Amino acid sequence: MRQRIRRTALALSAALVVGAGVLAAPAASAADRPDPVRQGLDALVRADGVPAALATVRDRDGRVRHFTAGVGDVATGAKAPVDGQVRIGSNTKTFTAVVVLQLVGEGKVDLDAPVDTYLPGLVRGEGIDGRSITVRQLLQHTSGLADYEGALDEASLRERYFEPRELLDLALGQKPVSAPGEKFGYSSTNYVLAGLIVQKVTGRPIGEEIDRRVVRRIGLRHTYFPAAGDRTIREPHPHGYRRDTADGPLQDFTEMDPSAGWAAGQMISTGSDLNRFYSALLAGRLLPPAQLARMRTTVPVGDTGMGAGLGIFSRPLSCGGVYWGHGGDIPGYETRGGATDDGRAVTVAVTTVPADDAVTRHVEDVVDTALCR
Repeated sequence: MRQRIRRTALALSAALVVGAGVLAAPAASAADRPDPVRQGLDALVRADGVPAALATVRDRDGRVRHFTAGVGDVATGAKAPVDGQVRIGSNTKTFTAVVVLQLVGEGKVDLDAPVDTYLPGLVRGEGIDGRSITVRQLLQHTSGLADYEGALDEASLRERYFEPRELLDLALGQKPVSAPGEKFGYSSTNYVLAGLIVQKVTGRPIGEEIDRRVVRRIGLRHTYFPAAGDRTIREPHPHGYRRDTADGPLQDFTEMDPSAGWAAGQMISTGSDLNRFYSALLAGRLLPPAQLARMRTTVPVGDTGMGAGLGIFSRPLSCGGVYWGHGGDIPGYETRGGATDDGRAVTVAVTTVPADDAVTRHVEDVVDTALCR
């Protein structure tokens, strides 16, 4: 659900298997030169204690490799499925932003119009007025609105269903963290409002619009927005786990109601589909040039070197240049990755949200390694 941008900004043991991808590294080559992505996933399992780690990597030449490490089911010891489905959390925000920007291109939404233009009278609270917050500020996390996630009891999310308005009320009951447009401040509240704007303008549920405008348009066969009440993951997947404390026991959190994420974090996908999505987005297959340029116009994320665009982030690479993506956390799963303008793409997923910031940095290091090798 949340991307945990604050801790991401601080950084920007089962056998490992190479799955039956489009192309796997030759055995002799792997023996002579250990694959650094493989090593990174192995370390996440053996040293950092994540139950499973998965990666899908696409290089400049279009070669695709799938990796897994650890176990997909702690109870049985079964291996993690190659390119298995996972809950992708805040990567959902990029899908939502694409739909909003498509509506901008169609002349149905104005980025610089106040939220009240589309949701009159809805955004009100102490120091909060939807007449002074723009659609662009929602997508870029510069609205100043507090994040509703801090008011959620994470342990209760497995069974609890939330209406979007309930999530919004949790945020509007808090004071804003800054004035609109003043600075970047990550908040899933922004994307609940973005989803409500889509629904108001189109007259259709946000999940249907994402499916019609994005998923089916570029052929994402393993990506979907779960329907209300759907607590399962449809296709082969590793189990997701949650701990109440850093040293507490693992709880199986695979089946849960994802409604607390909604337009900010409800979706399910695979590494291959996420790589296809971010690559297609950067290649201009989802947005007209003007809207893609707006999406990629960034504001600084503190002093991290990261930039926040409209539903997407740029992150510096150790080998030079940047990659574009998002990332996401939801109880049971953490994903990191993105794509470069020259066709490289990677998605790394682990089957618990690490309690230690250092482990998330290690996940991000694997992304950097995959894109820079």
